[in-house]
Amino acid sequence: MIATLKGFTQQLVPVNGIRINAVTGGSGPPILLLHGFPETWWEWHHVMPLLAEHFSVVAMDLRGAGFSDCPLDGYDKATMARDAHEVMVALGHERYAVCGHDIGAMVALPQAAIYREAVTHLAVLDVPLPGWTGWEATTARLWHFSFHTNRDLPERLIHGREYDYVSAFMAERFYDHSTFNSADIEIYAKAMALPGRTRGGMEWYRTLAADHAVALEYKKQPLDIPVLGLGGDQRFGKQMVPMLKEFATNVTGGSIARCSHYVADERPDEVAAALIDFLKIN
Repeated sequence: MIATLKGFTQQLVPVNGIRINAVTGGSGPPILLLHGFPETWWEWHHVMPLLAEHFSVVAMDLRGAGFSDCPLDGYDKATMARDAHEVMVALGHERYAVCGHDIGAMVALPQAAIYREAVTHLAVLDVPLPGWTGWEATTARLWHFSFHTNRDLPERLIHGREYDYVSAFMAERFYDHSTFNSADIEIYAKAMALPGRTRGGMEWYRTLAADHAVALEYKKQPLDIPVLGLGGDQRFGKQMVPMLKEFATNVTGGSIARCSHYVADERPDEVAAALIDFLKIN
């Protein structure tokens, strides 16, 4: 069931007291890719070969997902940012760019804020961020934020129905359903069915109130590195740049046309091109 990508290798990297599954390939300046819910590193499998022509690409499974460990705690985004930073250092990348989507973006922002000497560029894809002034109002309209924070209930309801849950969840957030691939959904569902992984994904949401409080502190020292904000025009695209300007002084980006939340799945060519331009110009 291990998904593999030609030209890339996988390894378990011991960091921060756990093991993180990292997938590496390409050559050039390093970039780290952080996936969202309910995906794994495989979210980036269309984007990675395009980036690998220009960069050393690292995609990892977040703590609690895929083949990374799923400990009982440590799902606050600052701890997960430490996981990600230590992966890059362990792989020999002292300075690097980071791109996160969804939950991965909620990790990438504190990573850039905490490890300022290491992170050279930050890209954030289609997500409301903890700390944003619109956080409470926006997340109150998203049913799964409340559902996932319930203790034990989501795990009990999803168990044995991982494919049903993942497919329905992601289909709701696609605009171009011609790009909705059932084989990819199977990969994510099987990963979620591994012991502890459904709980791991729920824990990402159970820490968000605390993550929001911590993120308010990041705004007191805005990032001065280049920041890119992209989102689907059918989802968060219009909010990305104004939102990120609350955290950083050098923000560019906008919307990807005919696209909803899963931008790397629906429009991988556009995402890769935007990242290449962003990293090469700045």
